[in-house]
Amino acid sequence: MIANLTVGERQAALILLGIGGLVGLLMAATGADEAFASHGVIVLLFCAALFVLVLQHLDDPQPSPDAHRSYYDDPIKVGIILAMVWAIIGMFFGLWVAYLLAWPDLTFDAPWASFGRLRPAHTTGVIFGFGGTALIATSFHVMQRTSRARLAGQFSPWFVLFGYQLFVILAVSGYLMGINQSKEYAEAEWYADLWLVVVWITYFVLYMRTLARRNEPHIYVANWYYMAFILIVAILHIFNNVALPVSWTGSRSYIVWSGVQDAMMQWWYGHNAVAFFLTAGFLGMLYYYLPKRAERPIYSYRLSILSFWGIVFFYVWAGSHHLHYTALPHWVQTLGMTFSVMLLVPSWATAANALLTLNGAWHKVRDDATLRFMMVAAIFYGLTTFEGSFLAIRGVNALSHYTDWTVAHVHAGALGWNAILIFGVVYAAVPVIWRVERMWSNRLIEWHFWLAVLGTVVYVLAMWNSGILQGLMWRTYTDAGTLQYPFITTVLAMNPYYVARAVGGTMFFVGTALGCYNLWMTIRQAPGTTMVQDHPVSADGAAGDAAVPGE
Repeated sequence: MIANLTVGERQAALILLGIGGLVGLLMAATGADEAFASHGVIVLLFCAALFVLVLQHLDDPQPSPDAHRSYYDDPIKVGIILAMVWAIIGMFFGLWVAYLLAWPDLTFDAPWASFGRLRPAHTTGVIFGFGGTALIATSFHVMQRTSRARLAGQFSPWFVLFGYQLFVILAVSGYLMGINQSKEYAEAEWYADLWLVVVWITYFVLYMRTLARRNEPHIYVANWYYMAFILIVAILHIFNNVALPVSWTGSRSYIVWSGVQDAMMQWWYGHNAVAFFLTAGFLGMLYYYLPKRAERPIYSYRLSILSFWGIVFFYVWAGSHHLHYTALPHWVQTLGMTFSVMLLVPSWATAANALLTLNGAWHKVRDDATLRFMMVAAIFYGLTTFEGSFLAIRGVNALSHYTDWTVAHVHAGALGWNAILIFGVVYAAVPVIWRVERMWSNRLIEWHFWLAVLGTVVYVLAMWNSGILQGLMWRTYTDAGTLQYPFITTVLAMNPYYVARAVGGTMFFVGTALGCYNLWMTIRQAPGTTMVQDHPVSADGAAGDAAVPGE
């Protein structure tokens, strides 16, 4: 890893890590509250660990000049490993929360183990830790192969990857300590948010510099989606998290938006975080790895571009459907509902494009669990986008909102679309990146596939039934015009479904653990010198010839 950095790059890393360590020390020494000081200690330890690692290899020989004529895969390798580590951490918190809702005593009377702290730790660990790290790693991989160009720099990819890990660590640890902005998918406090802006701008500049030096004249569609993901997430994050800290040495802040403006800004961010973090970026994965694994060209490259512009344009207007029956102006609610329904067209066109790509390769789907992961992910993408448009309709929303139906919808996407796609991508990319013939155990991939699919189905079916029952019980009135069911009665009625959800979550978690074990054993058996040609996808969507990028 460090051996491929030049001496100058290692020295620059030491300087930056030294500055980061001093900032952490200053935070720890001057913190106005315990949480801020604790985060200072975390920053200090994080930078010190990396400083020692780089220092140990400072005098290692410089990389060969020929190294710059090949793809730079070291950050991708580390990113894949870190993504799977976050999968275990984030899903463990989610599993704990699922069991906690069925058996409330599982907090063990510890404040940090309450639902209000574990739940954001789960969502951030899974969405940003697992999903975000996978997006960064795969974007580095796809960008190089489709552009036939090496990453534009060796130091900046590591800054992006490890800088992003520091943000997620600060966010998750902060939630367990009670630091929370109470903004869905944006709970991290002001100093973590500012750090993420620095990392994300570096990421965008790195991505654009690499595309600018490409040796392939066309920009393959996967890169369009990755670019939209990086750019729009930056805009969303900045505007939604504009806050004034109570103290420059404290962990508390106040968002500058207030009232209904804050709600609108939050759900403009919240829905578009789903749109561009959990959809656009993952479509970038799908458009590269699915045809690559199937060894088939994209069914319609033109349709993929038209779908891209439809998704990008329609999604940014859809967030207000989360605020039906609120103080938000009625016309804004209707606007969000309308664009949400219109989203069904480019979304289903994308899902159909992916599935039609498999024409002529269905025998591979039958025999190859890795390709089956991607196929199932595309199906769940089509199902969840239909459901999302359906739930945005005001009349349906009156029944579904604030119930477990929304939980079912979110997890049909997060598990069935995002997580299952990542698993397929990892199984497809790891043999290429580590230069091995295949994963260590195909049987474990099969087991992982069925545990993931069955776990998702059990989870979603349980929450669908729970949510619809909740909504119906909440709106049932007696002849006298009073509510028929006390709220506690509706809570008790949910218990069997919560137990079923915990069972489904356990199945999914066990499958993830098997995947991590398979990954670890594959890495252990990877030879250090075996070279395998990597055949990138060309701009027209077909599998292209092997190419070694130039400078």
